[in-house]
Amino acid sequence: MEMGDTEVGPCHGLNKESSISRMSKTLKRSVLFLNITMLVLGEAGGPMMMRLYFLHGGKRIWFSCWLETSGWPAMLLPLLISYLYRRGKGDQNAKLFFMKSGLFAACSFLGLLTGLVDYLYAYGVSCLPVSTSALIYATQIAFTAVFSFILVKQRLTSYSINSVVLLIIGAVVLGIHAGGDRRANELNNQYYTGFFMMVAAALLYGFVLPLIELTYKKAKQTITYTLVMEMQMVMSIFATAFATIGMIFNNDFKVIHREAGEFELSEGMYYTVLAFNAIVWQFFFLGAVGVIFYGSSLLAGIIIATILPVTELLAVVLYHEKFKVEKGISLALCLWGFTSYFYGELKENKKSEEVRDDVSVSI
Repeated sequence: MEMGDTEVGPCHGLNKESSISRMSKTLKRSVLFLNITMLVLGEAGGPMMMRLYFLHGGKRIWFSCWLETSGWPAMLLPLLISYLYRRGKGDQNAKLFFMKSGLFAACSFLGLLTGLVDYLYAYGVSCLPVSTSALIYATQIAFTAVFSFILVKQRLTSYSINSVVLLIIGAVVLGIHAGGDRRANELNNQYYTGFFMMVAAALLYGFVLPLIELTYKKAKQTITYTLVMEMQMVMSIFATAFATIGMIFNNDFKVIHREAGEFELSEGMYYTVLAFNAIVWQFFFLGAVGVIFYGSSLLAGIIIATILPVTELLAVVLYHEKFKVEKGISLALCLWGFTSYFYGELKENKKSEEVRDDVSVSI
């Protein structure tokens, strides 16, 4: 699977840089692109599938929260393939799982935080139109930038700051006339509760992304992509356990069959929507941790914010929402912000390569 999957000797003090540095530049970029693709698919499709559930008769918030991470068993397949690959290369002592107790504890805590984010997010989506929820959740990039600077000392260049500002402006523009998409039967207290729940979800996820990056940096073992998949699986298991407890107290398991029978698109479509919910959200979470591993938490936050206008376009096509001028302006600003970030990264990489070349020449 990945270079650096086999742990070598004492692992204390080793982190993701020691694993990535052994990868070729082409391989690193290819895997980063793969994870960006998964993140984009999950971020664009996840909210749409969740909204589809609520629009056609779904009412269980804890159940929706549970669906966001319940697809974790799918992670067992790539982990098994990685294990068989290492065995096939002659490593008879290959481990099925690399994770040690300290990292397991950290991932368990991150999983519980993720479960709380999932609940806040699901509550917001259940109450708000897509345009409003997208507007609010886009603010997570500001929280991610702040927490990245505090927790992992993320260097904020003029390009990354410009990108954050453009994305925030795009989100604000997007929501100028969000009230026009509000459902006619929406109660004031329900609407504003959803609003504040989504703000809380954006803030908390803006904290979780840098916390994952900090976990990579502080881990006392080599972090490889196989281990990243293990970490995501553990986080999903604990997030699912968190949601399962909520479902039990809310009696969600008892009413799923009845809700399926009352679903407007048919009972078969109800279970299809649930299945795609679980699958698409796994793309999102695995893509997010992969982008953090090969890039940074700030890059993951920027991609998430950039895809939000795409979600708006999907809502226009699939749910027949109105596409106003503000949405077009927001889309342009977000794409501008995304381009700004990547242009800055290319310039920084070019500078780093020139410095290394100068050092090599002088030696």
